[in-house]
Amino acid sequence: MSAPTRDIAGEIRAHLLTQYLKGEDVSAEDLPGDYELIESGVVDSLGLVKLIQYIANTYGVPVDDIEIGPDNFRTIDAITKTITDNTSL
Repeated sequence: MSAPTRDIAGEIRAHLLTQYLKGEDVSAEDLPGDYELIESGVVDSLGLVKLIQYIANTYGVPVDDIEIGPDNFRTIDAITKTITDNTSL
C-alpha cells in the first residue's frame, strides 16, 4: 500500500488564506490554482520572502535551491511545481 499523496496545493492555499488573507472575505474556492497571487496583491515583496521561508521550513527545500523569481511564485500551481521540482514529494 502506497503512502497517501500530499496535497501541496491545498496546503499552500490554506497557508495563503490564514497568513496573507486573514480577515478577508475569501474562501479556498476563490483561489484556484492559476490565480495571480502577485498581480492581485495577495503576495507582495515582503510576502514573497516570508512565503519562501515557509516553503523552505515546511517542505525542506533549501533556500539556495529555490529559483527566486516571480514566475515560480505567481500562482499556487507554480508554487506547487517549484516544491515538487525541488523535493521528492
